[in-house]
Amino acid sequence: MEVISKPNNFTPAQIEVLNAVAHLRTEEEIRGLKQAISNYFFDLVDKEMDKLWESGAWNEQTLENLKHAHYRTPYKSQQ
Repeated sequence: MEVISKPNNFTPAQIEVLNAVAHLRTEEEIRGLKQAISNYFFDLVDKEMDKLWESGAWNEQTLENLKHAHYRTPYKSQQ
């Protein structure tokens, strides 16, 4: 059963998600959905990292460099 048919400004993926979550009734179901979404994105990142490692774009030296990198945004003093 499709709950949302033609909303304004939603992508097809967003429509699918909205239709799916419309049927969730319990906190357990919501937690299960959150876990499934987390697992999906973890798998995507894991596959991409494997590709980078296999291609040589990432290696032990890259990881060592990241240990010592400082990527914080420098903020001006507010004094």
